[in-house]
Amino acid sequence: MGLFGKTAQPSGAALERCRAWEIALDRNGLPDFVTERLAGAAAGKGAWVATMSPAELLLSRSHGIRPVATVSGTCWFSYGWSWTEGHAQGWHDALDRIRREAIAAGANAVVDVKMRTLRHSMASSMDFTLIGTAVKIDRLEPSPSPVISTVSALEFVRLLEADIVPTGIAVGARYDWLGAWAGAGYGAGWGDNQALWNTQRARSLFSGNVPLRDLMHFWEMIRREAHADLRDKVREMGNGVLAHTNFGQLIERERDKQPPAFLGRHIVIGTVVDAKYGAPVPHEIEMVVDMRDDLSPLRTPDAPRHSSYESDVQDQEGDI
Repeated sequence: MGLFGKTAQPSGAALERCRAWEIALDRNGLPDFVTERLAGAAAGKGAWVATMSPAELLLSRSHGIRPVATVSGTCWFSYGWSWTEGHAQGWHDALDRIRREAIAAGANAVVDVKMRTLRHSMASSMDFTLIGTAVKIDRLEPSPSPVISTVSALEFVRLLEADIVPTGIAVGARYDWLGAWAGAGYGAGWGDNQALWNTQRARSLFSGNVPLRDLMHFWEMIRREAHADLRDKVREMGNGVLAHTNFGQLIERERDKQPPAFLGRHIVIGTVVDAKYGAPVPHEIEMVVDMRDDLSPLRTPDAPRHSSYESDVQDQEGDI
């Protein structure tokens, strides 16, 4: 907003760039100024930018992995009536766009991909953004379909040493209602109104400490189907997944003269890997169980993570 309430207008150059992006996206491509920049980075012209730490950079180069450029993919997407399909497609469109930039940079893979979302007042829409480092592997020609991976450069090298190859990112999601949600255009959802009345009675002041069985079964179904969706996507790309983002919400909606309805939604995102069955792991593995009452050291503000839903997590489970 400018002085005296006037809104600043974009310059002619900014409008031209926006128009170039519109044309390029309609053609499933990139604007000329982006391809020229990435082609220059691939040719070693000018300084390169990477998200790697100095230690990761040293280890990567010792294994023949060279950073080329920082690449990104963004999609502002309206998911309308289906949170499940909308979130999955929003991430997939962003993945497609970061892959286009990696191809333009002549890369074999994109490592250390961070996933970010932006919520705003525009209903049923979100900004889905990915950013990572495009890398070139010595003795390999540029890939027509670079691998997009959320693992860091250090983890990427260690996986390759263990003969485990990252192959891409998979998304599994599920969204549904418990009982009917009349007045909002939704169908019957999972179960029926009897489940809502059972939940309402169990939550009454005089019921005491009792399990909310209908709600429990509904929430289990949401999470189970999200993971089943993830496994289906994984089968198309590899035989394992390193799941790092685990986001779930159970939202209560009040209704007039009826028990509240419940909206459940869950999403799991991870890097798919392809590994030889039964291959040994070249180091010891220890299980860690965190039972702290206060903030876990794994979830401190400075802890490394890729979860775009971190601030929205309501089930307090943390990353998988």
